[in-house]
Amino acid sequence: MYKILEAKTLAENIYEMKIFAPWVAKKCLPGQFVILRVDEKGERIPLTISDYDRNLNSVSIVFQVVGASTLRLSKLNVGDSVYDFVGPLGNPSEIISNFSEFKNKNIIFIAGGVGSAPVYPQVKWLSNNGLKPDVIIGARTKDLLILTEETRAICNNLYIATDDGSFGFNGRVTDMLTSLVNSGKKYDLCVAIGPVIMMKFVSLLTKTLNIPTIVSMNPIMVDGTGMCGACRVTVGSEVKFACVDGPEFDGHLVDFDEAIKRQTLYKTFEGRAYLKEKEGDTHHGGCGFCGGEND
Repeated sequence: MYKILEAKTLAENIYEMKIFAPWVAKKCLPGQFVILRVDEKGERIPLTISDYDRNLNSVSIVFQVVGASTLRLSKLNVGDSVYDFVGPLGNPSEIISNFSEFKNKNIIFIAGGVGSAPVYPQVKWLSNNGLKPDVIIGARTKDLLILTEETRAICNNLYIATDDGSFGFNGRVTDMLTSLVNSGKKYDLCVAIGPVIMMKFVSLLTKTLNIPTIVSMNPIMVDGTGMCGACRVTVGSEVKFACVDGPEFDGHLVDFDEAIKRQTLYKTFEGRAYLKEKEGDTHHGGCGFCGGEND
């Protein structure tokens, strides 16, 4: 059991929790994720690590209520525990793993919605190691912005954009980036994390601007080990699985349209059966969820 040390509301239906998880806290790095279960029979919920403290043996997560499992999680209080907390899973951020290649680069992070959570630990790590990137945080409206002041304290410049103009720049994150580039800003790398549709349009824009781009894919996951095939993504001409090959990929090579379609199809039994038939041997199986273990 993993005790909740802190719990707070960041915005409507968006929550942050600090979990006592010594083994995860000891090994994790920004960019990685965990899979937790609220109780013994609970759904496996993949969540990106939003912060960690090796001295306190704690790992922080940020999540949005989107279904029954995350609703149950949101009702837990300090002192309660989650049943499972498995990690760190996935690969650390490429910028951190290969820091020597990026330490002299001019980097911009673009966070959409809850994507501010996985952006924060990466920017924090870079700041602690002498590199302060620019950051754009976007949301539909002011009330959905999270971690803005925490990010402002560790980055070079923070730019906030809201679709409805209720706070900061009036427009989407792509509009904000375009405005910055038009004003003379030059970037060697963009890291975009947020909804798939946002990462798609950021990548389309940065491709025209000749800015290499890393995206963090967080599709539906079941086992987190590459067995079930739920998190399959096509990158260039290769089939990858976000849980073991990612979650970071070259945004200019990701087939976002396929990723969006798979997210929709994987939610139904008929959709999963269709994907299994269509993808054949590359679909994977063994999770007990899609039926692939019976092949």
